[in-house]
Amino acid sequence: MAAPARTASDAPALRASGLSRRFGARVALRDVGFAVSPGELVAVIGPNGAGKTTLLSILAGIQSPDAGAVERPSGGVGWVPQQPALYSKLSVAENLRLFARLERVADPEAAVERMLAQADLADRARDEVGRLSGGNRQRVNIAIGLLADPAVLLLDEPSTALDPRQRERLWDFVGGLTGRGTGIVYSTHIVQEAERYADRVLVLADGELIFTGTPRELEAESGASGVDFEAAFVRFLHERGH
Repeated sequence: MAAPARTASDAPALRASGLSRRFGARVALRDVGFAVSPGELVAVIGPNGAGKTTLLSILAGIQSPDAGAVERPSGGVGWVPQQPALYSKLSVAENLRLFARLERVADPEAAVERMLAQADLADRARDEVGRLSGGNRQRVNIAIGLLADPAVLLLDEPSTALDPRQRERLWDFVGGLTGRGTGIVYSTHIVQEAERYADRVLVLADGELIFTGTPRELEAESGASGVDFEAAFVRFLHERGH
């Protein structure tokens, strides 16, 4: 079942216009543009090599586009890469404290306490990160991306390697963030997560944005009836030569 529509401001929290990126002869992105509203949960889906990670890293400012522009919110953008950038021998609180200082957060201790509470990690504060479950490590990873209280959070394949129970807990956490007005853009290869949680999906294929709309609109666009969302998505790609 698709997530219920959320109320969002008319003013975008983030806007991308005409983004293009090449790596030698390969075109990773070609003239991609869209906007994200406060409190909106946007899923980026597509085949392997479609340009999903490149897009998110450009939105985060990690890479620069060859053409186009990104208008970022005054509240900043948080970036959570697929591979957790954590120090396994440090505790949860020590990791948060270190990254808060690296990001020059005004009050690191207050930020650490806020994220321990928000990510439901207070009882794990003294635990070494290397001893945590995959789901808890990912919540620490996301908490680091939220230390500066960004207006938009970018997640690259956030549920990779998590079991179904860990994924459910992760998405409960993410849903709480959008409920507080944080705009979220995430990439995923688990298309059922896009159907279940996203307000809107962006479909990338060979670096091009070939669809933007709700999961139900994508199913309708595919012309498929009586099939699940993944089958409709595959049919949509096939009909467009991907």
